[in-house]
Amino acid sequence: MKKQLPRPLSRVFLIALGLYCLCMTTVVAQTQSPREFLGYEIGARFTPHHRVVAYFEHVAATNKDVKLVSYGTSNEWRPLIAAFVSSSANMANLETIRKDNLKRAGLESGEATTRVPITWLSYNVHGNEAVSCETAMKTLWELVNPANTETKKWLENTVVVIDPCLNPDGQERYVNWYNQKVNRRLQPDPQSLEHAEPWPGGRPNHYLFDLNRDWAWQVQRETQARISLYNQWMPQVHVDFHEQGINAPYYFAPAAEPVHAFVSDFQRSFQETVGRNNARYFDENAWLYFTREVFDLFYPSYGDSWPMFNGAIGMTYEQGGSGRAGLGVLTALGDTLTLAERISHHYTSGMATIETVSNNAGKLIDEYANYFNESRSNPKGQYKAYVIKAGNSPERLLALKKLLDRNGIQYGEASSRSGLKGFDYFSGKTASFALESGDVVVSAYQPKSVLAQTLFEPNPALSDSVTYDITSWALPYAYGLQAYALETRLDVTAATPIAAFEPNHPTGKPLAYIAPWTSVAHARFAAALLNAGIRIRYADHAFTLGGKNFPSGSLIIPRTGNEKRSDFADKVIQLANDHQIHIEGVTTGYVDTGKDFGSGAVRPIQAPKVALIAGDGTSSLSVGEVWHFFEQELDYPLSILEPQQLSSADLSAYNTIILPSGNYGAWGDAATKKLEAWIRAGGKVIAIEGAVGFFSGRDGFGLSAYLNEDERKAAEKKREQEAAEERIADFQARERAEIAHSVSGAVFEVKVDATYPLGFGTEGKYYTLKNNGRRYAYLKEGINVGIIPDLNYYRTGFVGAKVKEAVGESLVFGVEHVGRGQVIYLVDNPLFRGFWENGKLIFSNALFMVGQ
Repeated sequence: MKKQLPRPLSRVFLIALGLYCLCMTTVVAQTQSPREFLGYEIGARFTPHHRVVAYFEHVAATNKDVKLVSYGTSNEWRPLIAAFVSSSANMANLETIRKDNLKRAGLESGEATTRVPITWLSYNVHGNEAVSCETAMKTLWELVNPANTETKKWLENTVVVIDPCLNPDGQERYVNWYNQKVNRRLQPDPQSLEHAEPWPGGRPNHYLFDLNRDWAWQVQRETQARISLYNQWMPQVHVDFHEQGINAPYYFAPAAEPVHAFVSDFQRSFQETVGRNNARYFDENAWLYFTREVFDLFYPSYGDSWPMFNGAIGMTYEQGGSGRAGLGVLTALGDTLTLAERISHHYTSGMATIETVSNNAGKLIDEYANYFNESRSNPKGQYKAYVIKAGNSPERLLALKKLLDRNGIQYGEASSRSGLKGFDYFSGKTASFALESGDVVVSAYQPKSVLAQTLFEPNPALSDSVTYDITSWALPYAYGLQAYALETRLDVTAATPIAAFEPNHPTGKPLAYIAPWTSVAHARFAAALLNAGIRIRYADHAFTLGGKNFPSGSLIIPRTGNEKRSDFADKVIQLANDHQIHIEGVTTGYVDTGKDFGSGAVRPIQAPKVALIAGDGTSSLSVGEVWHFFEQELDYPLSILEPQQLSSADLSAYNTIILPSGNYGAWGDAATKKLEAWIRAGGKVIAIEGAVGFFSGRDGFGLSAYLNEDERKAAEKKREQEAAEERIADFQARERAEIAHSVSGAVFEVKVDATYPLGFGTEGKYYTLKNNGRRYAYLKEGINVGIIPDLNYYRTGFVGAKVKEAVGESLVFGVEHVGRGQVIYLVDNPLFRGFWENGKLIFSNALFMVGQ
């Protein structure tokens, strides 16, 4: 016989139980599925970003087991959000779980008490891969859906983070366009308008950057905000959801070779564990997939590799589709690939990954702790410390420190010592040097050891030369900083936080102010002066004054010409302090050596009036790099013209036209003749990378791939012989043969003429990142400002054998005078992805100095 509860207690219990059930029923009723909230089934259409955000806000407002974090805004001021989801017990303990993760990584002190891994799911980094936002809503719903008991079990021992849209501006650009063009009836014909995005497409963000290449560099606003949040949590697993071509089946980890040598054995093996569980579900549904192909783990700034170098299991998942697929598209097999199917695939792989994490929670936590213990005590790389010399440009050093801070990489100083040996980045050889006060030291014995070693690695080991992205990126080359990599430990004895700027103060009534010209920081200052209507000059020659040396390119801001400004001194000092530029006030223009301030060699800088060509035929990435540089770096006005405007536009409104990389072969004769006439009348063209080819071999211009006819004929004969050999090569060997003609981000030292304005501030040396096999001979009559004399100037990165043979005696940067104007040839892109800091000075020289 069952034991009865005492009658009064039984009544209380039943009342409480009834209230609990009523409460739960209310919560379930309040939390709507995506279909209920949006008014249509997920997959029936693309959801605008604000509605995606609204759904996440709704779920968080009606579920105590969901925490929504707003971590920033996009360039177009759309919200960036992330939802944290777990069990009630874990959510009540969420802050402890977060801090315990940082303790395991050595980023906070103390012992961890919880053992809950974090799975971070990132969606829609490419805006037109918009299946991601739809999947994110479905995944969130199934994690909180009371009927889904399986997900509740997983959430007992893991926290899931869902970022539904890393690129809101790109997603909205695609969705808004597609929803305007889509047919009411499903139209899978790939030739139909809805399957052909116009330039620039929805893939990039507002500034046309590929955010999936920006994780380490954090050039873009969205990335900076996201990494700040990521570094507060440091998850164990990170998945980046993507789409690929419509005819490709699904891709998930394990990754393809090359896999960076710093990826640990456990990280590799756990990718295999995740992949096999994903495959189990895909096999059950008879969905095709592939692994270990195409998508490698080498370049450190992807959404899989950067988390991997931060201790996580980083993975990319790729669904066939992308912007071309729309709601449904016919594949090469004649099947219709629908949005609903694409969502199902992404949803399944995401859920399978959460399940894998839950089933291996303890192992993940232990290996995560081991990863960071090993990083702090026994770094795996060849180099154990990196020394960046204090004698470098202070502004470039400051820029590097800011990048290290954003990545959470520690740096400091060490005691002065002589007789040290290390790899000299500039010479490419081992050299002796002394450690001096002010040198910046990055030790490999730190929590972010692997990331630090990866970003400073002079010559990363490449296990397979068929790779998806660039193969070199070492920060001393990117920032143009003299540095050494040491194979011995060098302990940091004192932290060196970014020092507070010591402001300039008014002193008397100077004849002029002088500012150096060694970094893009000085270009920002020059732009601010011009924006304020202050007349400035530059010194064509180095000079000394008052016992101080000033190099070529130094800015001279004279009172002469600015007499009408009663606030001249105050304004110059204010702008210098705003931009943290130290300026020197002088009371005479009579120099000790060099050219006096009244000399014709001290040239006035005419404010550039700039037009950027952007549209069909141009590279959206190259356009975005220039656009972002003007708006976010220089804060300088820029007009943007579409290519078809060129023949009708009033070009007299501009003295500078920028041609980004692209294919200009479609330009008609009218536009071409108009541009040539404008140049001859005194206009300046800055041609970047692919745009340089527009001028090669063109009548009236001296640019050519070869110095003479004999050299051209010899090269063509050699190419014909090579082509004949490749035609009869084994089919599967042809890809290997083709890479002999390619370059994957190789670094070369460039010999620079620092006496010419395009070379100012370089001290005769520049490190270029070469991403194309184009080769141009020295200009016969122009100024060969930057050249690669021979193969001894190669430093690091993959260069195909055929390209390498031709690199010697080639042009990198040159200027040709055409009539009264100039064409500046930038064969290699100095603004590459916005992180090649070294190149921003070259571009600024082209903008402000050349042609004055």
